[in-house]
Amino acid sequence: MATIGKKIRILLMEDELDLGETLKEMLEDEGYEVTWVQDGEMASEATYNNAFDLYIFDINVPELNGLELLESLRGAEDLTPTIFISALIDLESMKKAFSIGAEDYIKKPFFPEELLLRIEAKFQKLNQEICYKNLRYNPQSKALTKEGELIFLSKKQQELFHLFMTQLDKTLDPVSIMEYSSIKSISALRVSINKLKLLTGIEIRSIHGIGYRVETC
Repeated sequence: MATIGKKIRILLMEDELDLGETLKEMLEDEGYEVTWVQDGEMASEATYNNAFDLYIFDINVPELNGLELLESLRGAEDLTPTIFISALIDLESMKKAFSIGAEDYIKKPFFPEELLLRIEAKFQKLNQEICYKNLRYNPQSKALTKEGELIFLSKKQQELFHLFMTQLDKTLDPVSIMEYSSIKSISALRVSINKLKLLTGIEIRSIHGIGYRVETC
């Protein structure tokens, strides 16, 4: 049994009854607490009434599709990690999913055990402290220390810092950063990045015409 699953609450949105039941039973057998819904409206309501550690969303579901739902949640400042499971294999759907804040995308059909492995790997990674220069950051608790002293960030700074630390060595375009965060303009993004650099000392490279990047070395 996956011991990390005992503390993790999952919202599963899947309208295929056989697959939904299979995934729910498998995850519960591993110790996860699972809320299973069959459409976007039910999922949206569930997020209002409960706190979850992970979302697993199909895309083509009734009422409100998975992409629309996640975009709405991110707009409401819900940063819960999200995995899409979908029969849509076109590049545009995948690009859209990641641009609005998905962490993973599994193409149907898939072995249920593959989803389980990805969930376990994801939470093992989230529980690992990230070290960058003289900073130590826990992505799960959001605790940040510099030379042993706690650093407190504003909401926008926290969003940016979390994104850059969990996407080290990746170039992030401004549109994707703004869609992930509560920052609404390029000028506000530049100001927030400059403030974050001054406060934490992280080196955020500006790549002209492309985006921003934090490198590990």
